[in-house]
Amino acid sequence: MSSDPKKLIRIARESGDQAVAEALDLGQRVRDLRKAKGWTLEQAAVQAGLARSTLSKIENGQMSPTYEALKKLAQGMGMSVPQLFTPPAKPQATARMAVTKAGEGQGHATTTYEHELLAGALTKKQMLPYRATIRARSMDEFDGWVRHDGEEFLYVLTGVVRLYTEFYEPVDLRRGDSAYYDASMGHNVISVSDDDATLLWVTSLV
Repeated sequence: MSSDPKKLIRIARESGDQAVAEALDLGQRVRDLRKAKGWTLEQAAVQAGLARSTLSKIENGQMSPTYEALKKLAQGMGMSVPQLFTPPAKPQATARMAVTKAGEGQGHATTTYEHELLAGALTKKQMLPYRATIRARSMDEFDGWVRHDGEEFLYVLTGVVRLYTEFYEPVDLRRGDSAYYDASMGHNVISVSDDDATLLWVTSLV
């Protein structure tokens, strides 16, 4: 087994006994399996009986796990060690579709934003689309930064907003403007127009 987790080898059987070796990024594979189950690092570490720091290092390619660690990891994921090194099958078209008529989204109001969740009929989505009305007028209305896993895209539908982020200067965005950013970076949005601004927001779930 390679000492570099990013160059670990999987063996796939093709045409009887013929074996073909292909490179697999073990850290990415473990991260994908964990996220597919909706587990945090802590939850996955408990399931596998490993330290959180150990699992984090495996996912980030900072250590080569021992065979015992691989067995624990596979068991925690509910699979065998060979399955751990087998990439998932290429996704096939599922022909899924959801239509949300204007005003028919699922409402979810907070003190700063009013969200209308779209495509609510679809389960296991890879993106979360929603329309947002921005009620907040000041950063003081937030209890610190909003931050979460994944990436996020916003598109201004009406009004003017000010996008605050942890590592950039605030930027004002008007109708037709958009922003795409790492959602693990602290971020907040306020309205600076007379009326509450509205956005189309799309958040990745993987």
